[in-house]
Amino acid sequence: MADTDSLLKRWRTAGVLDAEAEARIRAFEKAEHKPSGLQWQGTIALILGAILLACGVALFISAHWDDLGPGTRYAIAIAVVAGFHLGGALVREKFFGLSTALHAVGTATTGAAIALVGQIFNIQEHWPAAVLLWALAAAAGWLLLRDQAQQTLTLLLAPAWILCELGFWMEGHIGEVSFLGRVLFVWAILYLTFFVRSERKAVQGILFAAGAIAAVVATVIMFDGWRSWGPGQTFIPFGTQVWAWIAIAAIPLIVAAFHGHKGLVPIALAIGYAVALPWSNRVRTETVAYGANGVNHYTYTHSEPNLAAHALVALFAVFLGAWGVRLASRALVNYAMVAFAAAVAWFYFSDMFSKMGRSLGLIGLGVLFLAGGWALEVTRRRLLTRMAAVPSPHQEAQ
Repeated sequence: MADTDSLLKRWRTAGVLDAEAEARIRAFEKAEHKPSGLQWQGTIALILGAILLACGVALFISAHWDDLGPGTRYAIAIAVVAGFHLGGALVREKFFGLSTALHAVGTATTGAAIALVGQIFNIQEHWPAAVLLWALAAAAGWLLLRDQAQQTLTLLLAPAWILCELGFWMEGHIGEVSFLGRVLFVWAILYLTFFVRSERKAVQGILFAAGAIAAVVATVIMFDGWRSWGPGQTFIPFGTQVWAWIAIAAIPLIVAAFHGHKGLVPIALAIGYAVALPWSNRVRTETVAYGANGVNHYTYTHSEPNLAAHALVALFAVFLGAWGVRLASRALVNYAMVAFAAAVAWFYFSDMFSKMGRSLGLIGLGVLFLAGGWALEVTRRRLLTRMAAVPSPHQEAQ
């Protein structure tokens, strides 16, 4: 379909085809390329088979690991990776799905092989470098195979390496968690919005799910603010902060720019959200006494979200819903609705429930769920109806 798409665009630009003829050709080509039968059963079987095969090999090797010498361990680690990739290459022409699954397992086991080789030969430990090597292996697989499994692994491992490297250099410093949360959140929004309406459904689905979970986790850990456990802690060094801001802002903006200036909007707002959220809190300093007579003490600071934090989360959820309508993405609209509902419930439990009596709090909670759930469902249906009525101008580039 990649060659067909380029030809259709060329003929349409030249005026050889009109929109109706182009649509008929696309429908015909999609019907011709879709295999007959129940495709989803085979897909599920391949995914489960790949996972079970990888787990079985890992368990078998671990059960006999202590009985093997260093040379044998190294040979097994290399043979497992090579075996999966060779198997995938042998069946690629006859059974492309099985080939994709075997290559994916081979790339997944590459991470384990890198760790094992480092352990076997007692290589100096810098565990983010192992993640980088794993990401490079996945990128090589993507470059050579051009399939969705390798692309997904590459796009998951690349930000994972960035997080691991920054976490290594920020460890023990004030603001470590906030900066890691910022990186995670911006990349999560990038993955939530960048692949919307992509024809690579596996990549889109997996990265959307990963981004949906990561956005929530990042928001929670950014509330940690600037926690300090003692006077000996220092802020993150300036050089490390520069690299962190490159990961937070520069790289996501460059990637989003491939969708043009409109693709920069959600990333720019996500960066602003990530910058503001760790500062939207109430900082408290407490002193704790310890020892037999309480003569010793230490002081630490911690933070709690304030009203601005609740407002930021709710407003960003509203933006995601509006952006989902613009992109004609039902998944993004539904996710935004769930995020907004969670933000309202979080505000109620953290700021209002404790100030009421138990019975009054439960009554308010029931009203919130009934009235709020009804209002959100009505809003969601209206947005989806409007989204279906107006075609989106956004066309995802492959």
